[in-house]
Formats: sequence, structure tokens, C-alpha cells
Amino acid sequence: MRTIDLIVLGILKKDSLSAYDIQKLIDYRNISQWVKVSTPTIYKKMLQLEKQGYVKSTLKKNGKMPEKAVYSLTQKGKTEFEKLMLGIAARPITIFLDFNAVILNLDSLSSADQKACISIIEANVKKMKRRLKDDLADSNDSADIHDAGKAVMQQQYLLAEAIEKWIEEIKKSL
Repeated sequence: MRTIDLIVLGILKKDSLSAYDIQKLIDYRNISQWVKVSTPTIYKKMLQLEKQGYVKSTLKKNGKMPEKAVYSLTQKGKTEFEKLMLGIAARPITIFLDFNAVILNLDSLSSADQKACISIIEANVKKMKRRLKDDLADSNDSADIHDAGKAVMQQQYLLAEAIEKWIEEIKKSL
């Protein structure tokens, strides 16, 4: 997935890190909430990017800890990063919401089960919105989260608000 390439190359453009540190940064920045990325994916991606010549690894040892590969961006990787930035920005915008599969099949359920599914989705949206609100408040107190990260959280919060309004319309039709 090219989006994961862009995320990893973007992280490495700023600092040389191990795959473990990249994964921790992705977790810390809550990136996996917006882009499907798992820990095994990051490790596989690092090997793939190195094979393609976009990153290089250096084995480093820190005290009594075992050696670990620390990855840095090559010139070819910097060029690929810029290419991906422009290429992905130029793509049509798509928003994938897994719960739309439920919406598409609501008419296959009884009225009570339809309402139950919508209530579950509604509760999950409210939970996500609360978490994003807390994360945004915390980000204002943290210098670790840059403005772009805050902008993505704000975007997700606004989407959650829009989905809440949409759910109210769906509930009226049930």
C-alpha cells in the first residue's frame, strides 16, 4: 500500500529510526486510527523499502541491548517521498467506512435489529468523538504533536460530527 510507504518515508525524512520506533511513533500519533497499518506490516515494509533502495539500515547497539537495525532515508527514498506526496495528493478523495457494509444490508434485518445496529454504530461514533476531543485537548498541551497531526485529528472530529448528524437522519427513516 503506497499510503504506508508515504507514512514511513515521511517519518524517516525527519529522523533515523528502528522499525520498532517507527511503530511506536505510529501508535503514539494514533495514525493507525486513520490508516490501516499493523506492527507486522511496518517490519515487512521496512525490508521492502530497503530492498527497493529507499532506505538503508545500520546495525546499532545500545548498551547491553541487542543490536537493532536503524533505518534512514536514501536520496532515492527522498525522491520517492516527494513523488508519493504529489501523487497521493492528486488522487480522488475516498472515504472508506467499514460500517457502510452494515448500512447496505440493513434491509435484510428486522426493524428491531436494524435499530440495534444503528445504535451500536452511533455509540461507537460517540466514543470516537470523545476520544478525539480528549486527544485534541491533550495535543494543545503537547509540543510532541505537530500542527499537521492536530489538523488530522480536527478533520476526524468534524467527520464524527457529520456522521452523528447522518445517523439522526437514518434513525428517522427506520
